[in-house]
Amino acid sequence: MPQGIRSERELEDRLTAPSERDIEAASRLEGDVILLGAGGKIGPTLATRMARAIEAAGLRHRVIAVVRKNRAGLFAESSDRIEIVEADLLDPTSFDALPDAPNVVFMVGRKFGSEQDLPSTWVTNAWIAGLAARRFQNSRVVVFSTGNVYPFVSADGPGANEQTPIAPTGEYAQSALARERIFEYFSSAHGTRVLLFRLNYAVDLRYGVLLDICEKVVSGEPIDLTTGFVNVIWQGDCNSYCLRSFALCDSPAGILNVTGRKVSVRDVALKFGRRFGKTPNFLGTESASALLSDASRCTKLLGPALVDEQQLTEMTANWFSAGGVTLGKRTKFERRDGNF
Repeated sequence: MPQGIRSERELEDRLTAPSERDIEAASRLEGDVILLGAGGKIGPTLATRMARAIEAAGLRHRVIAVVRKNRAGLFAESSDRIEIVEADLLDPTSFDALPDAPNVVFMVGRKFGSEQDLPSTWVTNAWIAGLAARRFQNSRVVVFSTGNVYPFVSADGPGANEQTPIAPTGEYAQSALARERIFEYFSSAHGTRVLLFRLNYAVDLRYGVLLDICEKVVSGEPIDLTTGFVNVIWQGDCNSYCLRSFALCDSPAGILNVTGRKVSVRDVALKFGRRFGKTPNFLGTESASALLSDASRCTKLLGPALVDEQQLTEMTANWFSAGGVTLGKRTKFERRDGNF
């Protein structure tokens, strides 16, 4: 993966360019793909990567992106590849109008601002999940979830794996677990083939943990080291894993941790400090525990990520140095109370 991404258009192209593994997986999809809640940070590039992979495989399956509102430019570079449907998924009747599809990606979720309106958090993360599971109970469903359902684990270890007992902290994580449980119910009761896709934390240069740290180093903002280690994954690799995860959908529902290896917040900050001639303003010291996930099963089943953590750090520094566009949305990875 080349380090120098010079424009937002080039970034979008890198995030959406299918690998040979993606194209091979797309050739086995046997039908259309529908993405529910495709208007977030990941949805547009994921939909486009899937559409490009299907096209490269010589197939004519549709990729249908369901969004609440088709904002200007959201799918601008791929409007000829993707069918866009506007729908308010809080309305149960909206599901009646959605086209059938044998392959479903469920991406609906609410995290940031969740504590300010907890009822909306629960209805988004749980109610809509039930509506979707009922509507698409005969499809394969990859359900985006989060590593926040796990407890904090030893910062010295590999992280929580798929067998680690869940222990969500805070109502966001609890509502995310409710989403999982609803899909698990439909998987067991109705034979719906499901994969719980537990992701943390995706990086696409315009947002992410690494950008958060970089911005704080350059501005002199304090960097809280209490959560001293985090996982990061290139969003392009996340997109690839999602496409290839349809083959892992099962009944009862399967679980897959999707992330990269852990990185040290201190070490990353010091690297950015050397790059930009700044001394990081550290606050506190590393706790013995962190919210970490072990994605070794993902690597075993689907192969290693194409972009590693060192490359991501360098890419982020290059992007920031060149004045690349940022979304202004902090990940709040430092929070240990589950309040986002």
